[in-house]
Amino acid sequence: MSQQPFLPFSKPTIDEATIAAVGDVLRSGWITSGPKVQAFEAQLSEYFGGRPVRTFNSGTCTMEIALRIAGIGPGDEVITTPISWVATANVILEVGATPVFADIDPVTRNIDLAQVEAAITPRTKAIIPVYLAGLPVDMPMLYALANKYNLRIVEDAAQALGSSWDGERIGSTGDFVSFSFQANKNITSSEGGCLVLNDAEEARLAEKYRLQGVTRTGFDGLDVDVLGGKFNMTDIAAAIGLGQFAHIEQITAHRRSLAQHYFKCFGSDFEEKYGAQLPPADFENSNWHLFQLVLPERQDGLPARATFMEQMQARGVGIGYHYPPIHLLSLYRAQGFKEGMFPVAEKVGRLIVSLPMFTAMTLADVERSVAAVKAVLQR
Repeated sequence: MSQQPFLPFSKPTIDEATIAAVGDVLRSGWITSGPKVQAFEAQLSEYFGGRPVRTFNSGTCTMEIALRIAGIGPGDEVITTPISWVATANVILEVGATPVFADIDPVTRNIDLAQVEAAITPRTKAIIPVYLAGLPVDMPMLYALANKYNLRIVEDAAQALGSSWDGERIGSTGDFVSFSFQANKNITSSEGGCLVLNDAEEARLAEKYRLQGVTRTGFDGLDVDVLGGKFNMTDIAAAIGLGQFAHIEQITAHRRSLAQHYFKCFGSDFEEKYGAQLPPADFENSNWHLFQLVLPERQDGLPARATFMEQMQARGVGIGYHYPPIHLLSLYRAQGFKEGMFPVAEKVGRLIVSLPMFTAMTLADVERSVAAVKAVLQR
């Protein structure tokens, strides 16, 4: 239907300097964890106000390691949101703990902290809030809960590098903070992630968990005193991360300008006219990793999201969706979760879509995306 080049939902932008830096690493003879990883960690630590930062091969293992450092395991409960990539809940199972879900706020689509407090039991040991699309939860309220009930917080900030709360960068304060550098994130290392920690002792323990529990001393001293895994970042990935990270401020500013243009193009009457829900218009705190709509239900019996995605693709515009409700996936149904338990999350998870949003997008791309949305929804 569309004669224009396909507009993808997301694609990374890797500049020539970064490509050259990767080539230098490949020629150096040191391609696994080495000086580039150390340099990337140092830059991240500076960005987060000097807090210890360790990099890993994903933004999933970072959360698992945070839970292990916090001593969370069998018999413990960890509260999180049903609307996230399934990794957020899977890491709770990985450490032997029990995932507990709390419904989401219908406006922000983040976990509802009032629902979190209602879900706390004597077995609750931690909360994993997720900053969907890069928008943080209410940080003072989150940490007031943590202090009141003596809970650890593992911030799933996978999508929130460059986001802030009340002028403070996400990651510069708080407890454990986990970020992802997966391919569609604002800053990518192809695959990877980092964990912001509280002190040097936690950082040393993170290093052990990152690489088989190993501690080395002297020329040939080696010991293992915890059960670790194989989660280290390579220098190849770190070189990509360094090249991307050099542009984080410009990337964040550009994505905010794209989001502002989305709102301008949709117009003030969009929700009333088309029945879809826009995201909160937050241009201070969110890094606008995603621009998401909650679609209206269809009246003809067809599946609203699948039909919308198919028709948008026919117009040459790619669409993502983030995410189906975790508690309705088979693995979690088998643990007793079912429809009706978290009605807001279930509606949002059924109808949410992510519109194109990436660094190389132009304002004209936004206009094309919005025109396609309106054409599909008015049918």
